[in-house]
Amino acid sequence: MLKIGVPSKGRLMEQTFDWFGARGVAMRQSGDLREYAGAVEGVSGAALVLLSAGEIPRELAAGRIHLGVTGSDLVREKLADWRAQVQELALLGFGRADLIIAVPAVWIDVETLEDLDAAAAAFRAGHGHRLRIATKYHRLVREFLTAQGIADYQLVDSQGATEGTVRTGTAEAVADITTTGETLRANHLKILSDGLIHQSQATLYAARAAEWDVQQRALMVELSAKLGIGAAMFG
Repeated sequence: MLKIGVPSKGRLMEQTFDWFGARGVAMRQSGDLREYAGAVEGVSGAALVLLSAGEIPRELAAGRIHLGVTGSDLVREKLADWRAQVQELALLGFGRADLIIAVPAVWIDVETLEDLDAAAAAFRAGHGHRLRIATKYHRLVREFLTAQGIADYQLVDSQGATEGTVRTGTAEAVADITTTGETLRANHLKILSDGLIHQSQATLYAARAAEWDVQQRALMVELSAKLGIGAAMFG
């Protein structure tokens, strides 16, 4: 059985169904909302596994599903050394969003990461603690800022509305996902000109840790041909 993990609700599920359907692989959700509550037609021996988008990286890494569709931001955030755990098979062209760094719009002298670095040093000198950046994406933000040589900050966890943390005084800046930037502007924030961390989109991944026996590899080659993607990993 070839297990395919798909987001369990909303626009992401619908667009995933449409993407597969346009390539001759029909997916449908049953009335039962349990884990295997769905069907795949067009490839024999495939099962639909409905999960939250955030669960799919974990299930891929554990090898409990063979394939999974989720945001590239979630895979990179949740899986350390993600390339060793999953193979990127196809960019699906929907679910696009940018992970960015934004600061208060009133910081007129802060437009770039270099400016942020200077502001962070001044903030620490003036307040006695490091500038706080609210985010749900600790791994990606830390790796990005380290690569840019910025160290005088601290990340604070945000599981709610990240854009509101500056207004409520729990952070001085944010690193968050945005599509249009409207919510950021509504909260009087601006994106740094070079503050793009990752451009995310829905992506099809294969799990390296899953069981790939002869039958499952043959199913994957058949599915790959239908989807028009490479199958070098499974040949």
